[in-house]
Formats: sequence, structure tokens, C-alpha cells
Amino acid sequence: MAQTADKLQTESQLKTLNEALGSGGFLQIRRMLNGLPPADAAHLIESTPHKIRSVLWQLIDIENEGDILQHLNDEVQSQFLRQMDAEEVATITEGLEADDIADILQQLPDRVIREVLDSMDHQDRIRVEHVLSYDEDSAGGLMNTDTITVRPNITLDVALRYLRRHEQLPEMTDSLLVVNRNDQYIGVLSLRKLLVSDPSVTVREIMDTEVEPIPARMSSREVATLFARHDWVSAPVVDDNSLLLGRITIDDVVDVIREESDHSLMSMAGLDEDEDTFAAVMTTAPRRAVWLGINLLTAFIASGVINIFEGTIEKVVALAVLMPIVASMGGVAGTQTLTVVIRGMALGHISRDNSRWLISREMTVGAINGVVWAIIVAGATTLWFDDPLMGGIIGAALIINLITAALAGAVLPLAMKSMNIDPALAGGVVLTTVTDVIGFLSFLGLASYFYG
Repeated sequence: MAQTADKLQTESQLKTLNEALGSGGFLQIRRMLNGLPPADAAHLIESTPHKIRSVLWQLIDIENEGDILQHLNDEVQSQFLRQMDAEEVATITEGLEADDIADILQQLPDRVIREVLDSMDHQDRIRVEHVLSYDEDSAGGLMNTDTITVRPNITLDVALRYLRRHEQLPEMTDSLLVVNRNDQYIGVLSLRKLLVSDPSVTVREIMDTEVEPIPARMSSREVATLFARHDWVSAPVVDDNSLLLGRITIDDVVDVIREESDHSLMSMAGLDEDEDTFAAVMTTAPRRAVWLGINLLTAFIASGVINIFEGTIEKVVALAVLMPIVASMGGVAGTQTLTVVIRGMALGHISRDNSRWLISREMTVGAINGVVWAIIVAGATTLWFDDPLMGGIIGAALIINLITAALAGAVLPLAMKSMNIDPALAGGVVLTTVTDVIGFLSFLGLASYFYG
């Protein structure tokens, strides 16, 4: 229901925007863009073609540019950042959280990053440099250094008076972080407990020491898994010596989950998760051409296998009609297994201890489906061509290819992960090649043996 409402709202805003553009009502557009929440304004900009969004960006008030920029995807961010100098970037990022500034700066060349950092005040520069020192896809790259810490020996009354000295609390603050004199993490003090407990008790008496901190070098994917598992709103981040570095909040984790989802979807087509829906033609075409070229090479491999049996195909024309069935069934079966395994890997369910069982299970499923569909296809083929031998050949080929597809779909992502290759990106192409080659080889090979 909420998604439908959002969609209708976006459609209405786009209609208003296009009407205003058509009539030259730039003042109306300026008021609309600057009156929207930053995330909605960013969504509206991303929903417009390349040339129009450049005009829209010029209508954004400078005090709103930073807030809107942080909600744009990386590719659109880069489009606008390339038009700015270091001073402009420093101006629009002033007041943003350290992790959001770091995300924006990572779209810039190193020289410009240095200039922007040099233009910041000392405290802000230290915070941003701290985040930039970690990989953007790690806990350190996600963390925000804006935290509120307390010592375990103070009373809750002192902690409350300390909080009242702040003009406002950092966003997503659901707990205070407890540290020792060396700023090493000890535990967390929930605001819910703080507000309802006896003010005379000490922090040590009611703090929670069972909340494990997140190592700064943990991958963002693992961080997202922990947040989902424990229903965290925020979590502390520490270095190798348990020194508190900052905290990660749920809004950043939601971004990670969305990016992972986009990555899985777009990688199946060989595209980047930051692919701009309205990117220019000359930007989009080369990217897709590369993947098409890779796919063409794999298609030539499958065609080479078919060519080996050219003589047999000429003798038995029915083979040309039935070949796609074997390859297609294997491709679908393999993709099912591949998808299940990649999802299991993403959720952290698959390890060396249970991978053998999973491979065995998938091969058994492949064999069962292979036999069931082999009987059905063999019967249909026999009736169609009045040739029981042809029915038996395609049935046997189906069993071979579905078992192979299940094995390949389970083993390929595990093997690719061990070689640091993204299975979501390369798994589909390799799997299709395997199922096509084995499908054609088994079907045409058996036909060549019996009809040759």
C-alpha cells in the first residue's frame, strides 16, 4: 500500500514537473524541489532524463544541495560533482555526517579530496579522514564518528545531566556507549533503561555488556546480516584493540541492503548496481557492449559443439527441432540452484561444513526432476516424430543435463567465491555455457552414436 502511494506521488510530481518545464515555470519548479524532503527531491531528480536533471540541479538552493546529494546514487552524484570545484564541495557538505561526507568524497579524484579536506575545520577533517581510512564497503566505511559516550562509574543522574547539555542528540541514538578511561568499548546503556531507572544507580549496574561491537574491517554485507539478525538500531564499531571508533546506524544498513539487492539483480545482466536508468546513450551502450561480447564468446563455444555433429543433424532433422529443449531445461534448472546458493551465501547460511550436503541435495533434486521430465518429454517426442529411439535419446540427455545443471549451479558460486570472483556477476554466464555445452553434447552425442 505504501509503495503504491509513493509511486502515485512520484507520478504526480513528475507530471507537475513536466508541465512546469513545458511552460517555462522555473520558479514553480524551484519552489517544488526545495520544498520537498531531500530524499524525495533526489528521487525526483533521478527519475528525469540526463539533460533535464542538469537544469533541475541548477534550481536547487545551495543550502539544500548537500542534503539532496547524499541521497542520489553514485553515478548521478558523480555527474554533479564533476561540475564543482573543491570549495563548492566543501560548502555543500558542511553540516553533513562524517560517513555521508566520506561517501560523497569517494566519488572525487584524490587531488580534489585533499583540497576539500584542507578546507574543513580541524575536527571535521579528522572525523572524515578517519572514515576514509577504511574501505567504503566495510564497517569502518559505514560508521559515523558522532557518538555519545559515558564512563561506567558515573550515576544515571550525572548521565542525564550530561545529555541535557547537548543541543540535540545524534540521529538514531537509542543508547549511550560505555567506555573506560582509554576509550575502549565496554558496553551500551539503553536510553529506555536510563529514563526509567533509579537516578542514583551507576551506569555499570544497568549497562548491557553482551552487545558485541562490530570490528571496523568487517564487510558491510556481514554488518547488514548482524543488524537483521539482532534487530539493532545502532551498533558500536571498534578497532583491533577494542578502541571505540564510532557507530553504525540502521539508515546506513538499509542502504547496504538495498545496494546488495540491486547488485544481485543487475549483476544477472552484467550491469552495475549504480546503473543510471536515464544515463546518456553513449554512457550506456559501451557498458552493455562488453557483456554482450562476453556472452557472444560463450555462444560460439556452444555453437562449436553443435558444429561437431553437423553431419548427424543433416541426417536427422528432428535433432535441430529438439536441441533447444535440452539446453533450455538445463539452463532453468541450473539457474534455480544458482539463485538458491547465492542467496544462501549472502545470508551467511552456507559454510564448508554444510556445502557438501547442499550439493548432494541439489543433485538429487536434479535427478528426480530429470527423470520426471525425461519421461514426459520422451513420450511427447515419440508421439510427435513416431520414433521411440529419439524419445529415449532426448530423455537420457535431459537427465544428464539436469543433474549437471544442479551440480554446476551449486559448485560454481562456491568455487568463484574462493577465487574472489563475484558469483552474482559471472555465475549466470558460466552456468549457461556449461548447460548449453553439456546439453548439446549429450543429446547430439547420443544421437550420433545411435543414428550414425
